[in-house]
Amino acid sequence: MSASALPSHASVVVIGGGIMGCSTLYHLVKMGVSDAILLERNKLTSGTTWHSAAQVRALRHSHNMTRMVQYSVDLYSQLERETGQSVGWIQKGSLALATTPDRETHLRRQKAQSHAVGLRAEWIEPGEAKELWPLVKIDDVLGALWSPDDGRISPSDACAALTKSAKALGARIFENTGVTGIITRNGRVKAVETTAGIVNCDSIAICAGLWSREVGAMGNAALPVLACEHFYLLTKPIEGLKGNLPTLGDHDNHLYFRDDSGGLLTGCFEPHARPIAPGALDETFEFGLLPENWDHFEPMMLAAMKRIPALETAEVKMLLNGPESFTPDGMFMLGEAAETRGLFLGCGMNSVGLASGGGAGMNLAHCIVLGRTAYDLSEADAKRFPPVFNSVEHLMARAPEVLGAHYELSYPGRQRRTARNLRLTPLDSRFRAAGALMGQFYGWERPLYFGATSEPKLGFGRPDWFENVRAEVKTAHEGAAIFDASTFGKIDVQGIDACRFLQRICMRNMDRPAGTAIYTAILNEQGNYVSDLTAHRISDDHYRLFVGTTSVRHDLAWLEGQMADSDVVLTDVTESLAQLALMGPAAAQVAVECGAPELKKLGYFQVGTAHLMGTPVRAVRMSYVGEAGWEITCNVENAGAVYDGLVMAGARPAGLYAQTSMRIEKGFAAIGHELDGDLSPVEIGLEKMAKAGGFVGAEALARKREALRRSLVTIVMDDDAAVPLGREPVYVDGELAGQTTSAAYGFRVGAPISLAHVRDAVDGKAVEVDIAGKRTLGRMQFAAAFDPTGSRMRTD
Repeated sequence: MSASALPSHASVVVIGGGIMGCSTLYHLVKMGVSDAILLERNKLTSGTTWHSAAQVRALRHSHNMTRMVQYSVDLYSQLERETGQSVGWIQKGSLALATTPDRETHLRRQKAQSHAVGLRAEWIEPGEAKELWPLVKIDDVLGALWSPDDGRISPSDACAALTKSAKALGARIFENTGVTGIITRNGRVKAVETTAGIVNCDSIAICAGLWSREVGAMGNAALPVLACEHFYLLTKPIEGLKGNLPTLGDHDNHLYFRDDSGGLLTGCFEPHARPIAPGALDETFEFGLLPENWDHFEPMMLAAMKRIPALETAEVKMLLNGPESFTPDGMFMLGEAAETRGLFLGCGMNSVGLASGGGAGMNLAHCIVLGRTAYDLSEADAKRFPPVFNSVEHLMARAPEVLGAHYELSYPGRQRRTARNLRLTPLDSRFRAAGALMGQFYGWERPLYFGATSEPKLGFGRPDWFENVRAEVKTAHEGAAIFDASTFGKIDVQGIDACRFLQRICMRNMDRPAGTAIYTAILNEQGNYVSDLTAHRISDDHYRLFVGTTSVRHDLAWLEGQMADSDVVLTDVTESLAQLALMGPAAAQVAVECGAPELKKLGYFQVGTAHLMGTPVRAVRMSYVGEAGWEITCNVENAGAVYDGLVMAGARPAGLYAQTSMRIEKGFAAIGHELDGDLSPVEIGLEKMAKAGGFVGAEALARKREALRRSLVTIVMDDDAAVPLGREPVYVDGELAGQTTSAAYGFRVGAPISLAHVRDAVDGKAVEVDIAGKRTLGRMQFAAAFDPTGSRMRTD
């Protein structure tokens, strides 16, 4: 369509004509946004989409991500019927080879997870794999995972079908129309500047692929997305290769294979990938490719020839080097930006754009029109990265690592190596001196465990740090342990309307006296979780909210969106305050020796001030680990003195792994694990905490009380050697009934433990948990595995 026909106003402007832009436009008009438009600087699909290998493998690491890909598959099939436009869907399945014992464990876990989400998947022997893929060499193959419902699609045909339907419903598409600026006012988008004029709008969807970071900057948003070179080899027809075969994954060698026009497509996610500096790909990069680099591809080619000997004599058609964009954690960005209202992101697809695009576009359209995704996709939340990750230096280091880790084994405890030490807690040097092994969360370095003498060897069995964590739990259970909570988000709510504001958005009664702490949920209009937090009422017009480490930008943006005309000021004070949790039966004596006997007078969930080592602190009597103690807050410059005093008085540091083990023993639910946007307090068993009404989501929660029942349970396993990791299927009476969420060894109860959501849960009933294909017996219970009455953490 001619750019001269640009409208003066559109409800939504979609920027980018690849799979994400086309899918988002299609779903917007399906939801009634008939005046939505799409702007494409060059031609549709001319960025990354056109050269995608377009594999569609349904199983992802979570139920909702898998659900999203399944939606894509259904959508692509429906489009052919709806428009008459073929999308080139070929459903021949996928075959993933295991050549190491750990890969076999990984694939057997994937088989169990596939069954948990309703996908077909079977473990097959090497000979069966050879029957499905006659050209493959199997002398080192231990077996394979066969997923018959997977397939592939034609990228250009899929986009053609999406846009054909969208235009039939009134949407307009403008090719050869570049975006030159985004106009904002008071933190909200107002218009898009283009090479053909200005379009006023209510919302913008950035689906600009390789160029999303630059477009986001026009709207004052930080989008940590960077392009990397990405290779696959195409051969001319190979004798004996007929028809279509399953996509073959040799992930231990970073490779995948599929047929292509009688020849082979050999692709890789090589360990040493090559980043592309911002600005290197300009507006002239249309249906473009980067130069062939045979020296770089050679190690992958040698491995490919060992797996498929026919490649040794195959005639090469081309080595395709096509850029793709990656994010710091390998998950795309979807949802409203933290910095600018009305600016929505659908980018950073990490080489799974065609598989995810249909479902991701649908969810982005839901987010724009309804203010939420169709189901919880918090793992892809656009607000999950701290601004520090948008540094070019950090992206140039991290993006290649993310590409190279695409086929890496999902070992528990795996950490990224690059772009580290971006945010250090006030006690970082002291923790490292105590032998802390650090992990990165929201850019922060947090101690995972102490006493590390070398890098741990990762695996699926009992981890290298098992005894370290046992010792830390013992310290918290028998003595006094210090857990660093400084990375938790801290948001001050101040003003004459502070109480009224929080009463409206929080499930529990927030009108408590100053000096009170309140644990509460924040719900959406559907009665499901937005967040859970602990609030300290410091004075009549001042509350301090403590939220999860990775939730602070999300929660702050949500709070800002709820302010309306409230006379309150919200301030992120996370980096100005340190927080230490002093826990254990000896905590009281430690506090006395450090000069703060008044802490002993605080009742449970009471907040008070004191001086530790002569340093002013604010403390709350509460516990996340089930032992008596306080969470102590002080200014960051005083954290060292407070910590040193606690250590001199006999307390010892403990890490995140010990805290997680103890949390699970206590049955405490956590956002991103047991709590998400698809669940309400009813399923968690916390609906009785809600006040009578008058808060966001109250009516929906009341309806859920009548329709739903508790599903969250603790499962204590019979086999002491079992190593549950989370996301394992749970069977009751031989039938699939749920899935685990968090898992750890419970050192205080002497057994492996999982938290899980189980349909029609019955207290005390036997269950089986499928851990990598082995059914492990256990028993579900509503009560916590450790100290179910909570007496230890309330004791004096």
